[in-house]
Amino acid sequence: MKIDILSLFPKMFDGFLNESIIKRAIGNDKVTINIIDFRQYTKLNNNQVDDTAYGGGSGMVIMCDPIVSALKEIKQADSHTILLDPKGSLYSQKKARELTNYKHLILICGHYEGIDERIKHYVDEVICIGDYILTGGELASMIIADSVVRLLPGVITESSLDSESFNEGLLDYPVYTKPRVYDGYEVPDVLTSGDHKKIAEYRKQESIRLTKENRPDLWEKYHE
Repeated sequence: MKIDILSLFPKMFDGFLNESIIKRAIGNDKVTINIIDFRQYTKLNNNQVDDTAYGGGSGMVIMCDPIVSALKEIKQADSHTILLDPKGSLYSQKKARELTNYKHLILICGHYEGIDERIKHYVDEVICIGDYILTGGELASMIIADSVVRLLPGVITESSLDSESFNEGLLDYPVYTKPRVYDGYEVPDVLTSGDHKKIAEYRKQESIRLTKENRPDLWEKYHE
C-alpha cells in the first residue's frame, strides 16, 4: 500500500514514521508513506496558501488550488482521496478495514479555519475521527494511517488482530501478566486454571460487561 499525506506541517510526522510498528512496516516494504507539503504547490508570492473567508469571520481559510495542484500530480487511477474534516462521517474499525482494500490512499490535512468547501469536489470521502476539534488534520491522518497499516497482511500477527476490541462489536477483555499478585491486586483465578473453555467464557463476559459500562452505544448495536 501507498499512503500520501498532504500537510502544511510535515515535521509533525517525524516520530510517527520512525517508531514502532509503522517504522517496521515501512522497513519491511508493507507500506510506503509520503508526507507532502502542499505549500510548495501554491502559485502565490510568499508561499501563501490561505486567505480571508467570504462573508467575514475569524481566522484564515486554506485555498483549493494548492491542494488540487498536488492532487493532480500524485493522484492515480486507483487512488482513494480522503479529506479529514469534523463535518465528515465518523471513523470506525469497520472503515479502517475497508480502507485496506485500496492500493493508494491520499489523506488531506486541514488547518486554521478549514479548507475552501469546494475541495470536496476533488475527494472521494470526508472522514471525522471523533466529536472534538483539533488544531489540524495531522494527528487525525496519523490515526487513520496507523489503524489501516496495522491491518495489512504481515504487519501484525493474525491472532493478535482477531481478539481486538470492536472486531465482534464489543470492547476487548482485560489482560494480565506476571506477577500474579501485585500490590495486593490478584489476577482472576480463572485465568490460571488451565481450563480454556472457562477462560473463553470469562473473557466474553468481561467484554460484555466493559462494553455495557463504558460504551452503551456499542452495546445497543451489539444487542440488536
